[in-house]
Amino acid sequence: MAIVKPFRGWRPPQEIAKDLSCLPYDVMNSQEAAEMAEGKPCSLLRVTRSEIELPPDIDVHSKEVYDKAVENFNMFKEKGWLVQDEEAQFYIYAQSMRGRRQFGIVGCAACSDYEDGIIKKHELTRPDKEEDRMIHIRVNNANIEPVFFSYRAVPEIDQIVSNITRNQMPEYGFVADDGFGHHFWGVYGEESNRLLEELFATKVPYTYVADGHHRTAAAARIGLERKQANPNHTGNEEYNFFMAVHFPDNQLTIIDYNRVVKDLNGLSDEEFIDKLDSVFEIEELETKICQTDEIQEFHVNYDIIKGMDISCQSASSMQPLSEQKDETINPTVLHEFSMYLSGKWYKLTAREGTYDDSDPIGVLDVTILSNHVLDKILGISDLRTSKRIDFVGGIRGLGELQRRVDSGEMKVAFALYPVSMKQLIDIADTGNIMPPKTTWFEPKLRSGLVIHGLE
Repeated sequence: MAIVKPFRGWRPPQEIAKDLSCLPYDVMNSQEAAEMAEGKPCSLLRVTRSEIELPPDIDVHSKEVYDKAVENFNMFKEKGWLVQDEEAQFYIYAQSMRGRRQFGIVGCAACSDYEDGIIKKHELTRPDKEEDRMIHIRVNNANIEPVFFSYRAVPEIDQIVSNITRNQMPEYGFVADDGFGHHFWGVYGEESNRLLEELFATKVPYTYVADGHHRTAAAARIGLERKQANPNHTGNEEYNFFMAVHFPDNQLTIIDYNRVVKDLNGLSDEEFIDKLDSVFEIEELETKICQTDEIQEFHVNYDIIKGMDISCQSASSMQPLSEQKDETINPTVLHEFSMYLSGKWYKLTAREGTYDDSDPIGVLDVTILSNHVLDKILGISDLRTSKRIDFVGGIRGLGELQRRVDSGEMKVAFALYPVSMKQLIDIADTGNIMPPKTTWFEPKLRSGLVIHGLE
């Protein structure tokens, strides 16, 4: 059963929570981080992407960058931009996106659960990225950013969350620049915190890494490192735990994670389509997405029932107006793909024999595409290292795929039907690993609403 425990979080005062919070370190480059932090001296990007305060040509993995992160983290605490709670507690974090809401429990997961397979993963990690996050945790002596976990929904946990969010006003509540809503509550009272801890320990056999495999692995390795260095280790030390937001599986939706490829491996368009015919039924579509630089306005509507029931409806999430037309091109069922090549969209339907619906990996559309197209036709066998392929989160819309092909940067694009939470859990439960870049979760967790110190 899962160990999930309350902790004494470091949190910002309410009036700066929006400016201090930021997107995760790994969804942006240094230039984008600098632009996001501009005019916000308290932005946590000055800790998670501290290179933005150093010369632009600096190595982001240099000692100077890590030292600057520590300097800024300590400065945030000295200035009162981060203040530690008096008592250990759980927190509730709600995210709102286009009328859909998800409520997560923020608590500390156990490093031992990761080692023992109680925390299940579905992706492989890269040693260099693990090492980077290990150093960041080690020098700051804290989990600065949370990881994104899921678990099979438990009605009793849902009820506690509902009671708190309906009967307390959130301590933080704001709409970020991308149009997504974020709300945050502390769980107060010994009884509520004890009950939540007991429910995880008795009702939740496993938790699942949804997003943040490298941060999870790094945190677990730091816990083991501290354990081995402490001759008086008891297992109760704070370094044995790391911060995660735990969402019930029935509230989460995975969106598509698409592919763009630079060339056709020496094939002409006609030769390529001819080879695809053995894998797919191919239908040319009449529709083409109109490109526009306009950004649709978004509207946020809060309905407060008894001061607590929050709904946030974002019409656009800052996406182009053209995304309204994607429905005619988007894959609508499993084993259906959309392809953009030389100014035309095509619907591809996988032929029988190209997939295995009884196999948790063989049923995936990313497996069909990887095995039968990227590898056998285009000669891309290692998605992790190939420079000929790139990956585009579905939040950017199919217009982004079309734009990158029309610009000449890429030759062909593939849009995939998204993986389901059931598929993710089935894969993790069977000990399988998904192909790279298979799942995309949105909204991303905001870093900085709470931080977990290792002492």
